[in-house]
Amino acid sequence: MKTTVRALNLAGVAVTAAAALAAPASASARSGDAHPVFVQTDDPQGNTVVAYDRGSDGSLTQAGTYATGGLGGVLDGSVVDHLASQRSLTYDQQHGLLYAVNAGSDTVTVFTVHGDRLTRTQVVSSGGRFPASVTVHGNLVYVLNALDGGSIQGYRRIGDRILRVPSWKRRLDLDPAATPQFTTTPGQVGFTPDGDHLVVTTKGNGHAIKVFAVGPLGPSAKPVTTTEDGTAPFGFTFDDGGRMVVAQAGPNAVATYTLGRTGTATQIQQIATGQAATCWIVKTGPWLYASNTGSGTLSGYRDTGIGTVKALGTTATDAGTVDAAASSDGRYLYVQTGKDGNVNAFRVNSDGSLTQVGTVTVPGAVGGEGIVAL
Repeated sequence: MKTTVRALNLAGVAVTAAAALAAPASASARSGDAHPVFVQTDDPQGNTVVAYDRGSDGSLTQAGTYATGGLGGVLDGSVVDHLASQRSLTYDQQHGLLYAVNAGSDTVTVFTVHGDRLTRTQVVSSGGRFPASVTVHGNLVYVLNALDGGSIQGYRRIGDRILRVPSWKRRLDLDPAATPQFTTTPGQVGFTPDGDHLVVTTKGNGHAIKVFAVGPLGPSAKPVTTTEDGTAPFGFTFDDGGRMVVAQAGPNAVATYTLGRTGTATQIQQIATGQAATCWIVKTGPWLYASNTGSGTLSGYRDTGIGTVKALGTTATDAGTVDAAASSDGRYLYVQTGKDGNVNAFRVNSDGSLTQVGTVTVPGAVGGEGIVAL
């Protein structure tokens, strides 16, 4: 492992006191008994979010379609994963807001959530090219832009809108000419559970985990970069102890890491999936599920609680397994499959195994990514 540590001096300007005020979410945004699933189509002709109601058995019924006001995008070389990213659709549970990227028009859409209904409140510039991932912590929102060498852009939430802070933009300094795009653009941006750091995975463009410290004036000027040749880190999540769990597309493996105070990532474990194109990963309770796009499968794991995972086996999905989301009660897992634009619904059993309970075809969602389950 080769680790490159660059300066962590904070830069940026202070946000005005008025902008820093945080309005509470309306009660209606979080009220009701609805348990919807929202799916982003990433349609280049007009991006939409399709809402589904979850039945008592976990099956889905379409409830509505909501235009984002932007366009979906398609990376060169992609087939079933046009954004080649995780968390392109992100839910802010605390404030009842849903964020969707419009990769084809370089914008981000903000919706308020009312049960299974959405109200579009804002379409705002992403501050870069090809927004592909969104993360939220408290009143802070950050967007990952995938092209032109990659960048992150920060926002302050004010009520049901977000304010872009120009000084909270940081370039990733990746090779903008690297090809094919879908394997050489960054994969995800995400806050650490404590909100003190932002993490970005670079996939095959550097094979690195980049970590920015986050302070009152925004992210550190430069990230701490941990490089592991050939790993192509893609999607990630965190275990209950705050350790990072990464889907590695290079060796087709799931790896766990500790993140030090300075931002250095230290690998604890790497376990091969035995599948092809391991790219996305989601956690629900003690269980983790990695999506294997090339195999059309999910690899299941149990979080041991000590920074390692134990393999449970594989479950077949429709072709082109991509992004996934677990229901808030942990009972169901919903998996996008990009070849035909389907969502496979699974019941999560007490031993972590999965039982399929249905499939829906999302209109206009072939190659689409971005899913949230409430």
